[in-house]
Amino acid sequence: MDRHLVTRIGAGVVCAALIAGCTPVDTASSGTARTTGVEASTAASSLEQGYERVVRDTLPSVVQINTESGLGSGVLYDDKGHIVTNAHVVGTETRFQVSFAHDSTPRAATLVATHPPEDLAVIKVDGSLPSSPAKFGDSGELRVGQLVLAMGSPLGLSSSVSNGIVSALGRTVAEPAGTASPGTTIADMIQTSAAINPGNSGGALVDMSGSIIGIPTLAATDQRLGGAAPGIGFAISVNTVKRIADQIVRDGKVTESGRAALGITGRTVIDRDRENVGVGVVTVIAGGAAQQAGLRAGDVITKLGSADTPTMADLNRALADRKPGDRASVTVLRGNDTTKVDVTLGEL
Repeated sequence: MDRHLVTRIGAGVVCAALIAGCTPVDTASSGTARTTGVEASTAASSLEQGYERVVRDTLPSVVQINTESGLGSGVLYDDKGHIVTNAHVVGTETRFQVSFAHDSTPRAATLVATHPPEDLAVIKVDGSLPSSPAKFGDSGELRVGQLVLAMGSPLGLSSSVSNGIVSALGRTVAEPAGTASPGTTIADMIQTSAAINPGNSGGALVDMSGSIIGIPTLAATDQRLGGAAPGIGFAISVNTVKRIADQIVRDGKVTESGRAALGITGRTVIDRDRENVGVGVVTVIAGGAAQQAGLRAGDVITKLGSADTPTMADLNRALADRKPGDRASVTVLRGNDTTKVDVTLGEL
């Protein structure tokens, strides 16, 4: 076969060359490679443009909140100046300085209300606003693997953006006590690989439509090595955020927490071998679920339903998975005896 004919067939009509028994020349494969490279470049460009669009539309609604003891982030909730953030960002303070992403003038803000059980709070900026409120989505529609962006002021670096994915849904996470927070257990949290660092708290976790789908709250720690566990952060789901923030904006407080409660104060009890035994009941709240069921100070709670409760964090986690009005069997040590008490759970 004439060499020139093979070249033309290889470059122009590959199948004809194969049918004729010829070996396809490199021109065909290099053409495919060029096409694939163009497609990859186009896809990358499209993704970059998507990121840029979300940042452009959403970042102006994300603020930095400065307090006397530190800083955090927040998100403009409505056109009345309400800003939603974490309760541990505001702590016990009532006055703040708020800086918007594209506005150089800090603005005074005051506390509306804080709700530590869900680690959420609402503050309010008076006067004109330099930005429109953020768009809040529906965390019930999230899927593992979705691309997300975290926006806030990590380590004081205002208007920072990191990217990742939704790593898991429906996590129940125990949040440790701190100088500005009593500690709590929060259900229905979003796990994300987007970097979350101190200062990100109260900011925005955003999907690629530009909707807020969560409020970044804490990063995981490595229990064996200490320090942060890279790529494992948690955000309060936006459906929880809207449920709590709507009540605070409307009523100035949370009137229906949706959180189950036993109605006790307790502490973790350890034995002589320094092993956790359960939750010791320190006090029983008058009229609460525990008192009505016959629990009393000195009881040690070892189970709620089928869930072991060796620590206060475990008891809080078990309660976070239930609703007010649920009935539960509580296993307690009372003196040398083990007994079970049926409790109708109250509301936190």
